[in-house]
Amino acid sequence: MAFSKVLVANRGEIAWRVMRTAKAMGYRTVAVYSEADKDAPHIAFADEAVRIGPPPVSESYLSIDRILEAAHKSGADAIHPGYGFLSENETFAASCEKAGLTFIGPPPAAIAAMGNKAAAKRRMIGAGVPCVPGYQGADQSDANLEAEARKIGLPVMVKAAAGGGGRGMRLVEHEDDLLEAIRTARTEARSAFGSGELILEKAVVDARHVEIQVFADAHGNVIHLGERDCSVQRRHQKVVEEAPSPAVGAGLRERMGAAAVAAARTIGYRGAGTVEFLLGADGAFYFLEMNTRLQVEHPVTEAITGLDLVEWQFRVARGEHLPLRQEQVTFTGHAIEVRLYAEDAYAGFLPQTGRIDIWRPPTGPGVRIDHGMKDGLAISPYYDPMIAKVVAHGATREEARVRLIRALAETVVLGPTTNRHFLIRLLEHPGFAAGEATTSFLVKHQFPTPVIGDAHWTAAANLLWQASAQRYPASMRGWRNSNPEPTPIRLATGGSDRLLQVSRPDPPDVPFHIDGNDIVLDIDALTVRFTDKTYTPPETTAAGSDGKLRAPMDGRIVAIRVAAGDTVVRGQTLIVLEAMKIQHQLKAALDSRVEAVSVHEGQQVSNRTVLVTMEPTMEPGAT
Repeated sequence: MAFSKVLVANRGEIAWRVMRTAKAMGYRTVAVYSEADKDAPHIAFADEAVRIGPPPVSESYLSIDRILEAAHKSGADAIHPGYGFLSENETFAASCEKAGLTFIGPPPAAIAAMGNKAAAKRRMIGAGVPCVPGYQGADQSDANLEAEARKIGLPVMVKAAAGGGGRGMRLVEHEDDLLEAIRTARTEARSAFGSGELILEKAVVDARHVEIQVFADAHGNVIHLGERDCSVQRRHQKVVEEAPSPAVGAGLRERMGAAAVAAARTIGYRGAGTVEFLLGADGAFYFLEMNTRLQVEHPVTEAITGLDLVEWQFRVARGEHLPLRQEQVTFTGHAIEVRLYAEDAYAGFLPQTGRIDIWRPPTGPGVRIDHGMKDGLAISPYYDPMIAKVVAHGATREEARVRLIRALAETVVLGPTTNRHFLIRLLEHPGFAAGEATTSFLVKHQFPTPVIGDAHWTAAANLLWQASAQRYPASMRGWRNSNPEPTPIRLATGGSDRLLQVSRPDPPDVPFHIDGNDIVLDIDALTVRFTDKTYTPPETTAAGSDGKLRAPMDGRIVAIRVAAGDTVVRGQTLIVLEAMKIQHQLKAALDSRVEAVSVHEGQQVSNRTVLVTMEPTMEPGAT
C-alpha cells in the first residue's frame, strides 16, 4: 500500500530513530507528544508535531483515540508504532487499518497470537517449537498457581501473560516467597498491561538469553537475520546486548533460526519480529516469547548485517518482497550495545529523575548513539528512564568491547545519577570480556559502590571557589601580607561531608555544572553531586532516624499496606510506589508503630515526600 506521510506513535530516541529513516526514504514525518515532552528533540526533527495530551501514558501515548485523531489532523496516511507503548497492541493495529491508515507492523491477528504468553506458548508447543516446562492454564487462583509451582519445582518464574520488559515477573527460589510473588506480579501486571493473568515457568539456571531477529513479507517469505545475546540483565530487563552471541556457532544458529522462522510462519507473521529463547549450557534452547515489533537492541543486528531494519519495515508495509533471501544474509564483525539509564546502579538500580544539565554524546569510528536528549531536558517520572543506547562495532568482539568502553568514558551526561560508571566496570569485568556472561551474571558478580576519592572533593571545592567568588564573603577570602588565607568550604554527598580549605585553587579540566548550592562533576567516568553546606547549620538528627518514610523518587502510590496504629517490623512493606513502569516496595527501616499515613492510593508524589510517619518501638542499637 502506498503512503507518503508517516506518524510515529512514540517518543524520544525511538521516534527520532524511526523518523531518520523515514526522511531518508522521502516520507514526511509527524511527531506526537505529551505535555511532558513539549521540548523534546524529536518534535523539532519532525516535519510536523501534534500534542496528544497530558503526561500520563494512559492519556497520551497509550490513547488510541488521540493517536488516530492526530493522524487525521495531520493528514498522515501511515503509522509507525516504534517499539513500546502501542507497538504490540492488536486493537491499535486493527484501528489503524479500519481508519484507512497503513500500520507499519504485523497484522492484528499475529500480534494477538503472540500478545498473550500463555496462548503463545500453547501455540508454539503445538507447532513443535521447544518450550520451557511450566503452567499456562486458565485457573488463575492463588491456590492453584501455588500448587502448580510446587509441581514444576523451585526455582520458578512467575510471569505476566501479557506485556514484557521485565514487569510482572518474579523469580521465586523459596516456598515462603511464592504467594507474595504471585500477588505482586499480578498487581504489577494489571497496572502495566491491564491484565493480571500469569504463567509459571521452570527457571532455567545459568542460561543465556538469546533472541533471533526474524523478518517476513506479505508474499510468504520468512527469514532470520541471526541472533543477539541479551543475557546481562537487571530486574529481568536487558543491560547489554550483542551480536553475534559468544555462545552460538553456525550449527546452533541454523537450528535456532529455523525454530524462529517456524514460529513466525505458524502465526502468519509480517514485518520485523524477535523470537526469544533461553539457551542452556548443554546447547538446548527453549521458546520464551515473541516480540511482535522491532526491538530496542536492533542496532547491533544492523551493525553486523549492514542493513537498515526500519527501511525493511517500510518496504514490507508497502507490499514489497524482502530485499534478501536467507542465503544472501551475511554477518561482519561484532557489535555490543548498552543502555544508558538515569538510575543508581549501586542502589538497586533505583530510577532517577531530574534535568540533564549537560549532554555530550561520544563520536568515533564504529560508534553509534541513538538518543532523544539535549541540554536542559528533564528525565520524567512518567516514562522509561533510558537516556541513550550506546553501540560499538568492530572487526572482533574485543575491538567492539574496547571501543564501547572508550565511548562511554567520553560521554558527558551531568544531571541525575546514571549507570555509566557501572556499565564501564561491567564491560571491563573479566567474565564479560571472556564472553561467559549468563542471565545470572549480575547475581554472581557484585559491583560495590565506588569510593569517592580526594580528587572529587578537591575538584568540587576548587571549582565552586573559582566559579563564584561572591559565594564566599571577603572575610573568608582575605589576604595576609605573606600568603592568602585559606577559604573553608564544607561539602556533602550521600552520607558524607568534609570541610576543605581552599587556597590558590587549580581546578582540573573536567566536565561540571553548578546549580544553586549543588555542583555535579565527572572524574574518571564517576559522576558525583556535591552540596555546598558551608553556611548550613549542622544536622542534629542522624539520617534515617527521624521516623519518616520518604519517597525515593517521583512516582505514583499504587498500594498502601499499613494504617495509623499498626505495629510494623523492620523489612515489612509499607508502601508500593510505581515509578518509570516499575513497582518499588518501600519497607520499614526499624520496628515501629505507625503514627500517620500521609498519602492515598493513586496519588502522584515527588521525591522526598513524607509518606509514613513512625515511632520506633525499640531504640536503634538496643538489644
